[in-house]
Amino acid sequence: MTVLCRADHIGSLLRPKKLREAFRRHAAGEARDDELRAAQDEAIRDVVKLQQDCGLKVATDGEFRRTSYWEKFVRLTQGLAVKDAVFTFHDSAGHESQFTAPYVSGKVSRREPITLDEFQFLRKCTSATGKITLPAPSTMHFYRFTDWGSAYSDARAFFEDLGRVYQAEIADLAQAGCRYVQLDEVAVAILCDPAAREKVKAHGEDPDRLVDLYIDAINAAVKNAPPQVTIGVHVCRGNYKGMYLSEGGYDSVAERFFARTNASHFLLEFDTPRAGGFAPLRFVPKEKGVVLGLVSSKTPQLESLDLLKRRVEEAARFVASERLAISPQCGFASTMGGNPVTEADERAKLKLCVDAAREIWG
Repeated sequence: MTVLCRADHIGSLLRPKKLREAFRRHAAGEARDDELRAAQDEAIRDVVKLQQDCGLKVATDGEFRRTSYWEKFVRLTQGLAVKDAVFTFHDSAGHESQFTAPYVSGKVSRREPITLDEFQFLRKCTSATGKITLPAPSTMHFYRFTDWGSAYSDARAFFEDLGRVYQAEIADLAQAGCRYVQLDEVAVAILCDPAAREKVKAHGEDPDRLVDLYIDAINAAVKNAPPQVTIGVHVCRGNYKGMYLSEGGYDSVAERFFARTNASHFLLEFDTPRAGGFAPLRFVPKEKGVVLGLVSSKTPQLESLDLLKRRVEEAARFVASERLAISPQCGFASTMGGNPVTEADERAKLKLCVDAAREIWG
């Protein structure tokens, strides 16, 4: 199999109220480090059980030791800080929301292991395949590409240093027994959007050059990854409280991205027409798989099993069914607040992925 399991999920899960409150109290200086850690441990045990109850064969810790999918990586990596992004989130009604993003403030190096503690605790909680998620390297560049500091005059030199951070992290995870690492790539999806591409051009940058730069950055990050570690690359158009950053199919990047990116499989957003059709999947090499993100983590409406089966059949016109799997299009809580769904919605959607996988693949 070119995918690890037929029913997967992207990583982040809704943080319970008690955990959100523990983070708030810790940030305010009202709770000790060990008190926050205890709250995280309890919430992780519960969310691992939720995944097991849904029938999933892969598990994450819900990203419960982070306030966002990239926050911990930035906090524990030398040379990274946070500033306002040059893009905005929006929804179908036209509402917009600013957000902050990583910023290159100095020479980049790995201060300490970033996610090793996440995996070490996760493996104590479950016998399922433990997945660790990491923000893709482009996360540290794209949202501030107009002004990303003076430490590097050349983006490639920056990504060489950043790549060494990932290489050391993946090596530590592999030594601890981790067999599944996922990189969360958003910039390449944004660069499929004609409006975003024009904005990039207006700032004097070439969007196609950035796509190639970010593919190379992923390949540098996973360079020397042990063969027993499966690398998945998740691609989506942004996910913040049900809002998104861009729209547009994968057509303009598919041939380069799928062929050149060193990954075992791709976890791709396909839950709305914003993601375009399945035709670009014809460029996925035969040795790579695709996890179809057909179930929306952004809305409470539950997709029908028949619809999911039909959509997998459509995708199978371009990628053989044995190389396909199913998942939500993104996590349920890329940031602390989470998407506008309940834990019951989350549970139902994760179970739906498992039920659909059984119906389709047996």
